Amino acid sequence: MKKFLILFLCLIIPFSVQAAVLEAGVSIEDIPEALFGTWRVNAKLEKTNSYSTFKAQSIDFWNLIRTGGILRLDNPFSGANAEISVRAVDGNVVVFSKKLPYDGNKVLTDTVTIRIEGDKFSGINTLVLESFSLVDNHLMKTETATYEITGEKIAGESIIK
Repeated sequence: MKKFLILFLCLIIPFSVQAAVLEAGVSIEDIPEALFGTWRVNAKLEKTNSYSTFKAQSIDFWNLIRTGGILRLDNPFSGANAEISVRAVDGNVVVFSKKLPYDGNKVLTDTVTIRIEGDKFSGINTLVLESFSLVDNHLMKTETATYEITGEKIAGESIIK
């Protein structure tokens, strides 16, 4: 039994460490300056398992700012804001996410992958809404949606001269 446990740990630990290194490997300096500023974002629903939960399309405003080592996404009109985690940067492609409590017994995970081209971006936004039991906190339902998104910078420093 001990040999099995040691073999199991030897197989699992390297994968756990690798995942942590990849996430920690994104430096704030790696993030393109073009990301920061205020964007008008159009979203069109591409697929979902819950049409009653997610809107077919929307227009939103994102203000992406950096304060020290913290990245924030604020909505200047709704007042919503959250710290975001940058998961990956590859040139002008950025992947970031946020995970927040939502409506009492739910958790919303929002992952965005965008390609920035000048004062515009395009990409996808994946939402996962998990609903938990108020009695014993077990996962009762998972609703998902994938949006095609486009953005146009409306304020902030441009990378185009």
